[in-house]
Amino acid sequence: MASPSKHRMKRQSWYIRLMHKRLPITKWLPEYNSQKALADVIAGITVGLTVIPQALAYATLAGLPPQYGLYSSFVGCFMYIVLGSCKDITLGPTALLALMTYEQIQGRNFDYAVLLCFLTGIVQLIMGLLHLGVLIDFISVPVTVGFTSATSVIIAVSQLKGLLGLQFKSRGFIDTVKKVIVNIPNAKLADSLLGLTCIVILLLMRKIKDLDLPPHRRGLKRAVWLFSTSRNAIVVLVCSIMAFIWENNSESPFKLTGTVKEGLPPLSLPPFGTMVDGRNVTLLEMCADLGSSIVLVPIIGVLGNVAIAKAFASGESVDATQELITLSFANILGSFLSAMPITGSFSRSAVNHASGVATQFGSLYTGILVLLALSLLTPYFYFIPKASLAAVIICAVIFMIEYEVVKPMWRSRRADLVPAFATFALCLVVGVELGIVAGVLLNVILLLYPSARPQLEAEIVTNHYGLNYLLITVGNSLYFPGVEYIRQYVTRAASKQSGNVPVVIDCRYVLGADFTAAKGLCALSNSLSARGQPLLLLSPRASVASVFSGAGSSVLVVLNANELDVTLQELTGQIALPVIPDEPKRPYTSLKQDESLEVIVADENASPLLTTVYRKKISEVDDT
Repeated sequence: MASPSKHRMKRQSWYIRLMHKRLPITKWLPEYNSQKALADVIAGITVGLTVIPQALAYATLAGLPPQYGLYSSFVGCFMYIVLGSCKDITLGPTALLALMTYEQIQGRNFDYAVLLCFLTGIVQLIMGLLHLGVLIDFISVPVTVGFTSATSVIIAVSQLKGLLGLQFKSRGFIDTVKKVIVNIPNAKLADSLLGLTCIVILLLMRKIKDLDLPPHRRGLKRAVWLFSTSRNAIVVLVCSIMAFIWENNSESPFKLTGTVKEGLPPLSLPPFGTMVDGRNVTLLEMCADLGSSIVLVPIIGVLGNVAIAKAFASGESVDATQELITLSFANILGSFLSAMPITGSFSRSAVNHASGVATQFGSLYTGILVLLALSLLTPYFYFIPKASLAAVIICAVIFMIEYEVVKPMWRSRRADLVPAFATFALCLVVGVELGIVAGVLLNVILLLYPSARPQLEAEIVTNHYGLNYLLITVGNSLYFPGVEYIRQYVTRAASKQSGNVPVVIDCRYVLGADFTAAKGLCALSNSLSARGQPLLLLSPRASVASVFSGAGSSVLVVLNANELDVTLQELTGQIALPVIPDEPKRPYTSLKQDESLEVIVADENASPLLTTVYRKKISEVDDT
């Protein structure tokens, strides 16, 4: 018996492991030093210079006042320090969630965005506590590619309005395209020139960091990289200075962001009710208005966050449950400070990683920088031209269009292109929420299709006792969608045989079975037995055999080739099995009513299937 001290030590080690898993800060904080602190300061400030202009732009994309983007950019930073499991991730507003938020607040007020943030956190917390991170696995790469590419196109098109200085209201991708085309004659020359110039400059600055500089010019290389990384802040700052000077001397020719509310957001409960057009809207009515976004926004948020964590995990496993819990608390607490839904940002996480961040503590300096911007810089945000923010968003999302994966998909498995293109098209036509749901459902159908139409092969086998049997090889699981298909296939194949040839179903490749399949094969066995053709199952897994025994199936089960030969010999005493080695082989073209059905007659000189081991044993006996 183990001593009490050993039990205590095991209990303490379990507590420590649990604490390190659910509070990652307890793992890396004791090893924190000045070298890591310096790396975190540099990375945190660099990310902060990126997040401020992006936050203002994403709030505008979501249809919210600019300050809401900043409100959403610091709570996640502080929460991730304590609960985050990947040092490179930075939480905050993203273009994708901003677009999904925009679709929920059209024709409504800003309270819907804050409530959506709160409900997103609640759903993510429930998923985390119930370990439902596995749901993310049902969103395949093709569906993700189609979804992110479509949202990137939608976001880019939606920003043409601000880029060209147009003024109109639209709903949906197609409506936006139509109104952009109709209103192009009304485009403002100053905004158009500024927006296009900003796009060109941003793209050029993005490429500067890839310059091949001499290895000994490390300082210059670092300065060029920092200049390239801070391109959004630099472009927005320069454009704001231009607009400020122009506004003071005359009237600015650009459309400006306008007044941004100064100071930190008030701490208050999320809006569990609101006023729309002078009418009181209850919490239940607000939830009904938000609809499926209450579930889809949390799932999309977690999907993006886990994908980023895997990208920067350096081969280590990613705890999806911990990421769910972290995101949930960030969104729940953020809703108390008027935030919109947030998740990990790939672009900012890439900047964080490239900046050499050492620990999650780098997010502290990013959050502090956002708070300073809210406290000190909001009066100057008035002068930011909308065209420059539109350019920042367009340059961020165009690289999310994953057209380069089409070619590998075509070479690898062309069927995967179906959910990818279907998701892409449906997101553009009917909206991102219905689009991704339809894409997932289509992908599930393609996943289930092999169960409904399993791969089947039929061949006539003659063992060394001269006994013939029809061998049916099933290449997939035995589940209820494919029962009728298998029954018809076996019945057609068995009916083409002369004499009472037994039917053997090879179950070596069958991974699973269900009650319906067991009953279906039992009925098939009774049908074949009535014609004098017994049905046997060869080498099923233990789990498959237990399903048949539990269902009370009368189908004979043999575990190996030796047992099959013995069983066929026993059946021979009851049923006359014709030996037809010299009989002309009958053509089986009539069996090919289904493209997947093919009967092959084994060559007489070929080694009998499934009897190699048995023959070896016989030869050894003869030698002795």
